[in-house]
Amino acid sequence: MLSSLEDLNAALRENRPDDYVTDAHQQTGMSPVSFGPGTSEWEWDATRTLVLNPFGYVAGGYLSLFADELMSSAIGSVMGEGEFATTAESKINFIKPVEKGLVKGTSKVLRKGKRVAFLEATIVNKKDEVVATVSSTWTVVGP
Repeated sequence: MLSSLEDLNAALRENRPDDYVTDAHQQTGMSPVSFGPGTSEWEWDATRTLVLNPFGYVAGGYLSLFADELMSSAIGSVMGEGEFATTAESKINFIKPVEKGLVKGTSKVLRKGKRVAFLEATIVNKKDEVVATVSSTWTVVGP
């Protein structure tokens, strides 16, 4: 696992998903598939009891966490030297309950300015049905 801001952003820019995985990703079953300029794709083995609500479905908070991982890796791939971004606002639309199993997501940067960025993400279930959509505003910090 990489630790410095520059190393993390380089892993994103250079499409090195294995270098981006953390202990938290492993514990939740989330794993990056690929990164591109302003984009990311992840998969999630959402079968662990940890991520399920009492009804046996994936808990909404974990879907929000998955969306944040999607978008943070997409924005990180377009950060300049010394820049980083933090979530300023996020809106998630839960379209249908998510059964445990494979969940996939994609994200893209719609626009990155000097101090604000706009992103979106889409999350699908194992049947490739859209289960959540997300729009988010990020604060860009740095030089």
